[in-house]
Amino acid sequence: MMSEMKNRVYGVVGIKSTLANWNADFSGNPKTTSDGKIFGSDKAFKFPIKKMWEMEGEKVLYVKSYKNAKDNIQARNLAERFNQIFDTDLKGMKQKEEVFKKLFSAIDVLNFGATFAEEKNNISITGAVQVGQGYNKYENSNVEVIDILSPFRDSTKDDAQNSTIGTKIVSDEAHYMYPFTVNPQNYDMYQAVFGDVACYTKEAYESFKHGCLVAATAYNTNSKMGCENEFAIFVECKEDSKLYLANLDQYITFSKNREGKDTIDITELSDILTNHQDEIATIEVYYNKYTLTIKGMKEEYIEKFLF
Repeated sequence: MMSEMKNRVYGVVGIKSTLANWNADFSGNPKTTSDGKIFGSDKAFKFPIKKMWEMEGEKVLYVKSYKNAKDNIQARNLAERFNQIFDTDLKGMKQKEEVFKKLFSAIDVLNFGATFAEEKNNISITGAVQVGQGYNKYENSNVEVIDILSPFRDSTKDDAQNSTIGTKIVSDEAHYMYPFTVNPQNYDMYQAVFGDVACYTKEAYESFKHGCLVAATAYNTNSKMGCENEFAIFVECKEDSKLYLANLDQYITFSKNREGKDTIDITELSDILTNHQDEIATIEVYYNKYTLTIKGMKEEYIEKFLF
């Protein structure tokens, strides 16, 4: 029996990137703002979580999948992906309520929402979980260009004699801090129409929380090898709380200690939360105790280790 989640949650997830490229732009460089600040998009944050869910056997709608189309590998469109994971035919589904219920049975839709515009079904779901942009908090990050020698010559040039040389672009070190909110009340208007199928559950929140703690570490592609979860804080409000907080990442700083563990300073954030402790049910802080120290963490906070 699924249990409804009613508490709002605020938090931050920290992701470390060492000689890796957590989120590249179309030039292959780490994504930056117009003034040169490195950041990661919310899409880069969500993707490893969705891949982790998929590997664990959950229904995940918004990930790329392929089909064999006339002996050619082709990416599925949204309707084809819907039909694949739900083993159905969208064209034969006459009631929008039926489509809606299936959408809410996908773990990524239940958490992040969806924009679904297929086969006369225009459905927009504002997700209970909203994730901001993750800014790099390490000021001395540098971009490194690594030459890579291919074992093959260029097949487009008949006179090519030697194998080709490529490049891999990474940041030497970056520490991304992603703010997020969980607001189950985003689904109240859907629940009023479709009933309990549209409620946000504690099980869905725990799945999201699990992804926040391990998904980046688990997703080891060539460019993501060297990216790992290193920090997370979850601030769960009381069920009747009227507390509304701005993005928490702006109250967190990172400093490098070449002779020991690096430091994440949450002193300012701790002071803010202390001023609203009557509105807060729990605060949980997770971090890699082998590489980090946490400055400013109150004794009453629940301290947990990622490793």
